[in-house]
Amino acid sequence: MDILFLAHRTPFPPDRGDKIRSFHILRHLAGRARIHLVAFGEEAADMTPPPAFSELLASCTIVPRGKSRAVAAMEALASGRPVSLTAFAAPALRRAVDAVLAGQAIDANYCFSGQMAQYLPDAGPPVVMDFVDVDSAKFAGYASRGLPPLRWLMRREARLLGAFERQVAARVAASLFVSEAEAALFRDGGARGRILAVENGIDAGQYDPAHVDPLPGMGPLIVFTGQMDYPPNIEAVRWFATAVLPRLVECHPGLRLAIVGRAPTAAVTALASAQVLVTAAVDDVRPWLAAATVCIAPLQQARGIQNKVLEAMAMARPVVASAAAAEGIDHGGTVRVAADAEAQVAAIEALLGDPIGAAALGAAARARVLARYDWAARLAPLDGVLAEIAGGGGTNA
Repeated sequence: MDILFLAHRTPFPPDRGDKIRSFHILRHLAGRARIHLVAFGEEAADMTPPPAFSELLASCTIVPRGKSRAVAAMEALASGRPVSLTAFAAPALRRAVDAVLAGQAIDANYCFSGQMAQYLPDAGPPVVMDFVDVDSAKFAGYASRGLPPLRWLMRREARLLGAFERQVAARVAASLFVSEAEAALFRDGGARGRILAVENGIDAGQYDPAHVDPLPGMGPLIVFTGQMDYPPNIEAVRWFATAVLPRLVECHPGLRLAIVGRAPTAAVTALASAQVLVTAAVDDVRPWLAAATVCIAPLQQARGIQNKVLEAMAMARPVVASAAAAEGIDHGGTVRVAADAEAQVAAIEALLGDPIGAAALGAAARARVLARYDWAARLAPLDGVLAEIAGGGGTNA
């Protein structure tokens, strides 16, 4: 088979949640088909894939994306479209897709992220649509929490994007989501068509504490990892640093919080203090995880499976997470779920006061990952979808 793989970001390097998923799915598909990648690049490093990645591909076209949010918002208001689509609307990307479809005998399209569905042809090869999360529900959540002007924009985005998502789902061979909870949410919202959960996994060999040296001299350390210009991550660390950390430091004066992730905003860097480290981008997040006494994921707004939680579990770290961050993960009780500041303080205090119990919880978390979240097993449902397409049974609605 020849598959056109559309992605809203280059799947390399796999160093953030969406790119981790797209990379592993592309690698899985490349073992079964010839892959023609068309994707947006956001940085200079995105424009030239490394040789090891290029070897997976039959062809590769990366189109730079530099449209600002302000321009995308103005285009959306003028056109009546969602900002999520105008932000990724580019004639150069359209030309790249048309060139691949004209020059190759494409048997199927794999569309990663709803923003890219605008580039799917009206007719042609079957489409596997990987929505990942229900993005429209994310914006509905923002609308319930924002200030009045932003609330109106978020409600508009949720309504328009939700209608677009349902239109796409009705005409593709399969719509994929990162968890059954997200798939059920999409169905409950009125979506029709074949809707499946294809969960994220974890490379447990790479995230193996036996092969990673922790950063030295850290002392007791709470670690949060993530893309630090992403609003739910910003909200989470600001809340934790003000509502939870001071109460913990009262009993543990040497305790520190490390916020580990690229592109921290001014709101994040402003948190830096004697008790808060803000690292910005790091070459490798694993030594920070290995040094963590406790890993946290106190997100109030979260969709699907949080890779930060899987990575900490794989590294045998005890994890304290909000209900939203833990919801998509079948952790079997190996993650401590804490709903509010009081519960977060209590859960972390218990782990800090019981190193043996904390280590046992971390070991159980890694065992759970090994048993439940191997990438090959998580992506196996894709093989059934591809087999149907190859047999002519996966045509679009």
